[in-house]
Amino acid sequence: MKSRTKVVVIGGGIAGCSTLYHLTQEGWSDVVLVERNELTSGTTWHSAAQVTNFGMNQTMVGLKSHSIGLYKELAEDPDYPINYHHGDGGIRLANTEAQMQGYRHFASMARGMDVQFEVIDAEECARRHPLISTENLIGGLWDPMDGDIDPAQLCQALARRARKAGAEVYRNTPVVGLKQHADDTWTVQTEQGDIDCDIVVNAGGYRVNEVGAMMGVHHPVASMEHQYFLTEEIPAIRDAGHRMPLLRCPISDYYCRQEKNGLLLGFYEQDCKTWGMDGIDPNFVNALCPDDLDRVTGVLEGAFARMPALMEAGVHTVVNGPITYTIDGAPLVGPIPGKRNAFCIIGLRAGLGEGGGHGWLLAQQIVHGEACYDTWCLDPRRFTGHANVELTALKAIEDYQNEFRFHFPHEHRPAGRPAKTTPLTPVLAAEGAEFTVVNGWERVDYIKPAPDFAHTHSFDFDETFDLVAAEVANVQTNVGLAEVNGFNRIEITGADRHAFLDRMFCGSVIKRDGRVGLGYLLNHNGMIKAEATLANLPASDRGPERTWYGSAAASEFHDMDWLTSHLRADEDVHLRSLTHDQTILILAGPRARDVLSACARGDWSAQAFPWLSVRECFVGIAPATVMGVSFSGELAYEIHVPNASLYAAYLALRQAGEPLGMKLFGARAVDSMRMEKSFLHWKSDLITEFDPFETGLDRFVKLDKGDFIGRTALKARQSDGLRKKLVVLQVHTSQGPAHPGGSLMRGDRVVGTVTSGEWGHRTGLNLAHGFVESDLAEIGSEMVLDRCGEHVAVTVVPTSPYDPNLERVRS
Repeated sequence: MKSRTKVVVIGGGIAGCSTLYHLTQEGWSDVVLVERNELTSGTTWHSAAQVTNFGMNQTMVGLKSHSIGLYKELAEDPDYPINYHHGDGGIRLANTEAQMQGYRHFASMARGMDVQFEVIDAEECARRHPLISTENLIGGLWDPMDGDIDPAQLCQALARRARKAGAEVYRNTPVVGLKQHADDTWTVQTEQGDIDCDIVVNAGGYRVNEVGAMMGVHHPVASMEHQYFLTEEIPAIRDAGHRMPLLRCPISDYYCRQEKNGLLLGFYEQDCKTWGMDGIDPNFVNALCPDDLDRVTGVLEGAFARMPALMEAGVHTVVNGPITYTIDGAPLVGPIPGKRNAFCIIGLRAGLGEGGGHGWLLAQQIVHGEACYDTWCLDPRRFTGHANVELTALKAIEDYQNEFRFHFPHEHRPAGRPAKTTPLTPVLAAEGAEFTVVNGWERVDYIKPAPDFAHTHSFDFDETFDLVAAEVANVQTNVGLAEVNGFNRIEITGADRHAFLDRMFCGSVIKRDGRVGLGYLLNHNGMIKAEATLANLPASDRGPERTWYGSAAASEFHDMDWLTSHLRADEDVHLRSLTHDQTILILAGPRARDVLSACARGDWSAQAFPWLSVRECFVGIAPATVMGVSFSGELAYEIHVPNASLYAAYLALRQAGEPLGMKLFGARAVDSMRMEKSFLHWKSDLITEFDPFETGLDRFVKLDKGDFIGRTALKARQSDGLRKKLVVLQVHTSQGPAHPGGSLMRGDRVVGTVTSGEWGHRTGLNLAHGFVESDLAEIGSEMVLDRCGEHVAVTVVPTSPYDPNLERVRS
C-alpha cells in the first residue's frame, strides 16, 4: 500500500468510485480509494439503480446527463460491458393541474441543458405504459432517457478504468483515524497502515458521520429505511414486446421499473423510519434491515389501484435497506465547511442514477477549484449551524414522505421549523407575519390580512399579489419597516485589512471611515464568487477601527471559508463572525428620515448623512449602527442592532413611525422592488459560470488597480469576448412571473435562461433577469419565454426601470 498520495477517497460505493475515476479524467493519477470492506458493500449494492435525467435545476439536469452519457459509454465498452437498460423511458404522473404546470416548467428548464422532456396527457401515459389505469390521472412528464443499471458492475467498471489510469484501490482497509497537519495535509490512518495525502474525500455513504467524526465535523445526513420488492413474472410484461417504462407516482408514493419479466416496486410510505441514528453496527456489511411490509400497506393499495396487474403478481424478494438524505434532499458535494483540503460526496439518496455526475463535478472542484456548473445547490456549506442531527432527521422524514412531490415557488414545508429565530419572531407573528425560510432563519414573507389567510402554491401569481402591491405602495409613498435576519456579517480588524480586502475584491475598496461600498469577489477563474457590502467604522467604545463585511444569509460558511483561505501569515488581519449577534431592521420610504430622526439623536439630513454613509448611534435606548443603503430603490436605512437590544429598537421605531402610518413589509415586497432596480441575488443572478462583465458589473471592476484574485484569468477572458450577457427583460404576461431556469427561445433554439423574475408593482412591469446570447443583449431585442409551457413574448429593457438615476435613494 502507498504511504504517500495526492488524494485519498474514503468509501467504495458509487460516490467514491465515481470520484476516483473522474480525478484521473482531470489528470490526477496519483490517487487512492480505500474501502472498509468490498466495493459496493453499503447502500450501493441494494440500490434500485434508476437512471433518470430529471432534476430540480439545471445543475442537477447537467450532472445527470453526464451520468447517462458515461454509463452508456461504459455499457458499450467491448472489453468490460455492463448491464444498462438505457432509454426505456419514464413517466412522472400527476393528478392536479398544478403538478402539470410544474412539469411544464421543468421541461422548459431542461431544454436549456439540451434535454428534451415531454408533457403528456393521461391517455398517452397509459399508451406508453399499458399496465396503468387512468383513473384520477391528468397526465405526466415523459423522460425518454430514463433507465436502470447494474450497481455492482457500474462501480467495478469505474474502478477498473481508474486503475488503468494509475489510481489504486485498497479493499478491506478500514479507516480508523484522520489527522490534519499544520500545512493542511492529512494522514489517513487505516488498519493496513497510514497514508499521507494532500486531500481527503469523505464518500462514506451511510457511515458518513463515522468518517466525519474522525476529522471533528458533523454532516447533516440521515439514513432512512427504504423498501422495495421484486415480483414474479407478469404475463403482460413478458408478452409486451418492449421494455416497460419506469414509473414514479406522487399520487400513491411508489415507483416501479421492469426487472426481468416482472417489476421492481418501491415505496415511500408516510409511516417511514429513520435508521442508524444511534450508531451503526460495524458488522452491517452487505446487509439489510428486517422486512416490514405492514408499514407500506397503504402505499401498496394505491399501487394496486394504479396497476391492477400487481394484484395477480407474486412477490419473490423483499429488500429493506438504508438510503441517505440531507436537509433538502440534495447531496452534499464539495468542500467540507471549516476544513482545508477536505471534500465530501455524501447524502446521495439517488446515488446510482446521478453519482457519475456528482463525481465529475467534485473532481473538477478538487483539481480546478470550481466546476463547469455553479454547484451551490450541492455545496455542503449551504447548511450552517442549524444543521444538527435532530433537524436533519425531521427533514429527511419529510422529504422521504414527499419523494416525488416537487417544491412549488414560495413553498416552505413545516418540518424542522423554526430552526433560527430572533427576539422579534414571535412579535412579528403576532402582527400577522407569514414567514419564509432563508438558511434556516424565519424571515417575514408578507403580512397576512387575517389569521386564516393562506396562499395557493402555484407557478402563477397567487393571492398575495395585492398584499405585496400594498406593502410596496406604502414603502414608495410613505415609510415601511422590515426585519432582515441572518444577514452574514464578518467583522474585519487589523492594520492590513484594507490591503487584504483590496486583494480579494475586483474593484475599488472603500477605505474612508464612515463610508459604505458594494463590491464583488472573483474566483481564480475570474468568475463571480461573492458579493459583499463593506462598511468602515472608526474606533469607538464599541470597538477598534474595523470593517464590516456583509453578504447574503446563505453565504455564512461559504464566504468565511473563502476569506480565511486567502489570509497570509504575515498579514495583520482578523476575522470574526457577527452573524448571530446582530440583526438588521430596514426603514424604507420617503418618510424614513422622519422616523429615524424621531427616535435617534443626531443630524440625519442628506447633507450630514448622505447615501452610503455609516454611523453608530442609539435608536431609543438600543445601540445601533445605521447604514444609508437601499435594496428597495427608496430612501432607506439599514439599522444593525445587537440581538439583546433588538426588541427595544423595534419598539422605538414603531412608536416613532406610528404618527406617520408606518407599516411592516416582507421579503416578497423586497424582491419586487429589487427587480425594478436590477439589483442582483447571489446564487440566482450571481453565479460562478459567468464573469463580472457578462453579469453587467463592469463598473465594479478595476483591472488597473493592481493584483487581485481572478485578475489574470479575467484579463485573459477579455480577448474571447462575451459568451452571454445578463439582461433585464419585460415579460409580456400578467398570468405569472418568469421562474429561474425558464428557457428563452428564438424559434426552436434556446438563446438564454432566466435567473429570477417578479412583478414590479411600482412600474407595473413583469420583470425578469436572464443570461442571453451576447448579440441579443441590446435594448429592444425580442425573444420568447417558455413559461410553464406557454410561449410568452419578452423584450430586453434598460436596467433599473425604476428611478434609474438613483434620485430617490439620495433624497
